[in-house]
Amino acid sequence: MASPLSVAALAAGLALSSPSPENSRNFIVRVAGDCSEAAQQVVEKTGGQLLSVQPSGDSCIITVLVQGNGQRPRKVTVKVPM
Repeated sequence: MASPLSVAALAAGLALSSPSPENSRNFIVRVAGDCSEAAQQVVEKTGGQLLSVQPSGDSCIITVLVQGNGQRPRKVTVKVPM
């Protein structure tokens, strides 16, 4: 029969080796964080309203809606390296 200490050690090892939802969320946040900085820069440069941000390989695809002077707003898509 295994001792309670060895069972606890085994459980701790399994918890560290198996991915948890919390670890997955941290990974997603890190990627989104990289694109969010790029998106903020594009919004500041264009003066537009952010529509979407999408990571694509080693770049971010950022789409903003830019208001014209009395004209219809235009959609601008920019690819920014991460």
